[in-house]
Amino acid sequence: MNALRRLSCFALGAVAVVTATVSAGEIVVHPDGPVRTLSAALRLARDGDRIVVHPGVYREGSIVVDKSVEIVGRDFPVFDGEDRHTVLSVRASNVTIKGLQIANVGVSYVEDRAGIKLEDAHGCVIEGNRLRRTFFGIYLAKSSNTRIIGNDIQGEAVREASSGNAIHLWYCRDVTIEGNHIRGHRDGIYLEWVIDSIIEGNVSEDNLRYGLHFMFSNGSIYRRNVFQRNGAGVAVMYTKNVQMIDNLMEHNWGPVAYGLLLKDITDSYVARNRFFRNTVGLYSEGSSRITIERNEFTQNGWAVRIMANSVENHFTENNFIANSFDVATNSRQTFSRFEGNYWSGYRGYDMTGDGYGDVPYRPVRLFSYVVERHPPTLILLRSVFIDLLDLAERVLPTLTPESLVDRKPAMQRIR
Repeated sequence: MNALRRLSCFALGAVAVVTATVSAGEIVVHPDGPVRTLSAALRLARDGDRIVVHPGVYREGSIVVDKSVEIVGRDFPVFDGEDRHTVLSVRASNVTIKGLQIANVGVSYVEDRAGIKLEDAHGCVIEGNRLRRTFFGIYLAKSSNTRIIGNDIQGEAVREASSGNAIHLWYCRDVTIEGNHIRGHRDGIYLEWVIDSIIEGNVSEDNLRYGLHFMFSNGSIYRRNVFQRNGAGVAVMYTKNVQMIDNLMEHNWGPVAYGLLLKDITDSYVARNRFFRNTVGLYSEGSSRITIERNEFTQNGWAVRIMANSVENHFTENNFIANSFDVATNSRQTFSRFEGNYWSGYRGYDMTGDGYGDVPYRPVRLFSYVVERHPPTLILLRSVFIDLLDLAERVLPTLTPESLVDRKPAMQRIR
């Protein structure tokens, strides 16, 4: 009887604790407490409540967050997807998720599983979480006014077909992606049909394909990011009114690797970026009315490859330093303009003292045409024969495009 009485008192006390917690707007989840799972806490919660999750390993299947709550982890409690499902599926607006570790979202070829997945959710914050071995890391669909900040997302992608993206946005607007560290996925950050969003201060590295991949995402800004050692660097496609400022693209090596790929881009701005040791620093195809200024292209294979169908682009005050090829194109006709850039290979003089060379500089080497048509000839790059070929073309230019000339080359590196 005494034991029964003590058990009854304990049960009543537990109910009282839960009731007091709920009424105070905060619910505590603890492996040894009265509320032991996040799912149970969500059933008790009301809009505006705060759920605090204590350390432990939680295996709850796919958790549906359908209330406007704040979920905060203490010392990174682990939510384990057991390689079978999406871990957190957010279907409410104004949800905050902080300080959780989410792991083991299994590969699926029929659904886009993710560590944290938002669908038709608005005004959410995903901040300071750790994601490990997730198929997709953070996935947003038809969502807006959301902030993805300071998350550490690490995957173990081996093949593109069996891997997802670290941060994936589809049909979203007004999203801020800031200060995240991303590695080991198919694409680090992927945006498709995304409007007026900001990608700032992220590090995206060692991904199979792109560090950042834009498609049909107008009015977006990406600045002060680092994209390094990715399969193909950064790709921006079928987009207009994009600003790309103060980013670092480095060590993106491979047969089709770029620091920055621009395809069918219009009315955009590329400024103060550093392209260091990429196969191709900047590749432009079908892009127009882009201002490319005050960037630094250093030790790339090709600093700039610009196709003839890219028109009305303006390259000014950029530094081209120790690249194998400064500029390459696929036609003797070009419709973009180079003016006031610094070229480490320039051997002219400045008799007027205005800081600009008196002799125009032709950045397209004749040998680059040969390589465009016969790639295996690249093995001859450092040969004496090619040096003589370049010298002959400088003395008597016949094949390099007359219109692709910097008539005002800077004599000193531009700071």
